[in-house]
Amino acid sequence: MNDEQAIVVVGGGLAAATFVERLRDRGFDGPVTLFTEEPHPPYERPPLSKDLLLGKETDPVVHDERWYADHDVTLRLGTRVTSIDLAGRSVTADGEQTSYDTLVLAVGARPRAFPMADDSGAPVTYLRTLDEALTLKDQLTEGRRIAIVGAGWIGLEVAAAARENGATVTVLEAAEQPLLRVLGPEVAAIFADLHRHHGVDLRLGAQITGISATGSGGVVELAGGDPVGFDLLVVGVGVEPVVDVAGGAGLTIDNGIRVDEHLRTSDPQVLAIGDVAHADHAGLGYPLRVEHWDVAKQHADVAAAVVTGEDASWSAAPYFFTDQYNLGMEYVGNPGPAGFDRVVVRGDTDASSDLEFTAFWLRGSEVVAAMQANDWDATDELRRLVGSTVDVERLADPAVPLAEV
Repeated sequence: MNDEQAIVVVGGGLAAATFVERLRDRGFDGPVTLFTEEPHPPYERPPLSKDLLLGKETDPVVHDERWYADHDVTLRLGTRVTSIDLAGRSVTADGEQTSYDTLVLAVGARPRAFPMADDSGAPVTYLRTLDEALTLKDQLTEGRRIAIVGAGWIGLEVAAAARENGATVTVLEAAEQPLLRVLGPEVAAIFADLHRHHGVDLRLGAQITGISATGSGGVVELAGGDPVGFDLLVVGVGVEPVVDVAGGAGLTIDNGIRVDEHLRTSDPQVLAIGDVAHADHAGLGYPLRVEHWDVAKQHADVAAAVVTGEDASWSAAPYFFTDQYNLGMEYVGNPGPAGFDRVVVRGDTDASSDLEFTAFWLRGSEVVAAMQANDWDATDELRRLVGSTVDVERLADPAVPLAEV
């Protein structure tokens, strides 16, 4: 790529920051401008629901402002890109146009709204931004009543942090188990037991019929269940990709910004990466939109290579992690649209013990995903097994070492 060409990046997360870093690492010396709506330089989101809420020393910012200045990157904080002109190759922000030769969209996702809560007048919060996390941290205190709508990853991580800070926690989940769609009933039940063991009032199959304000707090009404009083209601019912501006410009939208395996959109001069990108996966053979930390880095690496002239494709196995109480977990792979038909669990899954186990999601005899909980030596074996065909009986036999499966 000609170093005289201009690159514009839009986004305030790990994907945007990593892309700019990789671009400079690869020797690109041309002009780079990064727009982010928030007043902070781009930052990582996993600490917001983990270490930050627990009061641990953590700085989620990927690079401080000096790094951008030292690497000759124009950083536009608190600046929202409101439109893209594909034909003229420019973006508009604060009424001003900035031209590009290549545009990289790393605009992420926003929390899915829950109007019943938003319109209730009760104290309600979501968790997506650094400022929201800092505010929430100050409210997770001893004896405070925290109600959480949604037992996904964010809801469960907030629940764990709240309990460790001494708050009283009720989690309301419409499904019959937390994380049921992702993990299946066998592993979902382990997470349910874990939270109940730590004192969470986990209400599954919950149907919310109303939310109202009472004094300084509120009440959630449930069909066929006791009402739940709260001092703060945390909504975690998923996210949706931010596609307004991209769609308005005419880029193809399909569960995010649709991109090929090189992360190029329907306009080859525009790439999309991170949570917003619904991308063809060169290894799996089907498109995915993945809202996790490691995929943001994977996309950034591929996009930087593509922009600097390499024929790079996204092919790395998706990966994510969580930390809840005494459980640290890593998950590799993705079952895709065909899903899985069996789950094999090996090890100690007793929530009252040290919880050390591995789990494997299979379609037939193929391992399509795997995870380890507190079994850190197993991660390399998981990566080896994902995508391979195995002897299921040997995999299910805890006496057979994973290395011999």
